[in-house]
Amino acid sequence: MKKLLMLAAAASLAATMANAQTGTVTTGAAPATVQIEPQYRTKIKSYITENRVRPVQTREKITVGATVPRDVELEAVPADWGPSLTKYRYVYSSDRVMLVDPGTRTVVQEID
Repeated sequence: MKKLLMLAAAASLAATMANAQTGTVTTGAAPATVQIEPQYRTKIKSYITENRVRPVQTREKITVGATVPRDVELEAVPADWGPSLTKYRYVYSSDRVMLVDPGTRTVVQEID
């Protein structure tokens, strides 16, 4: 009986490990978590409106974790958006501002 329980536990563990391996696969590093203070969110929205930033058009919807196509120009983040954001670039698409890691072109945050 003891052997049967140990075999059942081992089989369960193996099945769990196999299931974990067949789940969603993310290549590269996980997107960074970007904290944006509320006052900076307001500045970002104002910037987009006041400067009449034109949205880019893409075939696929740009979402967090996605790679921005090479033909889409990444814009520099203005300094007044906050010191923690200046290392990123941004894309304005579908009435949304997306922060992008310029090295990987991966969207790390949607600013709502």
